[in-house]
Amino acid sequence: MHDVYKGISEEKIAHYTSFKVHEPIVIDGNLDKPVWKAAPKSRRFVDLVSGEPGFFDTRMASLWDDKNLYIAFWVEEPLVRASFTERDSLIWFDNDIEMFIDGEDCYYECELNAFNTIYEAFFIYQDALKKGGRFDIPQFDLYTRDVDVLCGFQDGSRYHQHPRGKRWAFMDYDFPGLQSAVKIDGKINDPNHIDKGWTVELVFPWAGIEQMFSKRSFPPKEGETLRAAFFRFQALRYNGETVKQSAAWALNEHGIYDSHIPESFSCLHFTEKVN
Repeated sequence: MHDVYKGISEEKIAHYTSFKVHEPIVIDGNLDKPVWKAAPKSRRFVDLVSGEPGFFDTRMASLWDDKNLYIAFWVEEPLVRASFTERDSLIWFDNDIEMFIDGEDCYYECELNAFNTIYEAFFIYQDALKKGGRFDIPQFDLYTRDVDVLCGFQDGSRYHQHPRGKRWAFMDYDFPGLQSAVKIDGKINDPNHIDKGWTVELVFPWAGIEQMFSKRSFPPKEGETLRAAFFRFQALRYNGETVKQSAAWALNEHGIYDSHIPESFSCLHFTEKVN
């Protein structure tokens, strides 16, 4: 049996300050808009395991207003590629960006490729999904929904390694009001063209985030925080073949090749100040 992994040390957690905006942001994937140019970009993403800088530049930024949390990604990629076009496909086999939001006894995952194809899942720790509890609702009914298990016996890379143990994975979950857009600076899937990369905009209404907590209310107040994680997975190719394990970069390292560790998620700090 492997030792339980409890996450990285506190000093390695990345912190990002998200500024408030007072006009809704038009979501089209274009990050040349003045509102994003004024937003501070994060540091360059680092290797998920070692913490060394990723060899392609990846950065994120965040803004918010009274209705929504806005997230942006800048993805450097000389050959922009994507294959999946059907929602909830196995996007992690493509080059993708991913965002996780940590809740109370639960967390949410969103993945997106350069075709703007979305994959979502909602995870609830098995010790928290009880009869009569706050998750005992039709949306999280184990008998009627599309449910998998993370950290179970069949999940060998995680089995017995997480402090909270097994969690139910609701594969048919759709975040209420989610919006996304991608803009490609190049020619997707064209090996004869050198691209600059792609940019992403995501919108998560606060109403959906509020459902992840039993008592917290949103939008946040000055100085409040939210744990979230930001990743990029890059499928590597050699002699025309895809290497089995994708390169993984994140806003902060996790110390192991595993994105599902809320104890290692980064920290968003919210301010009502306008940048």
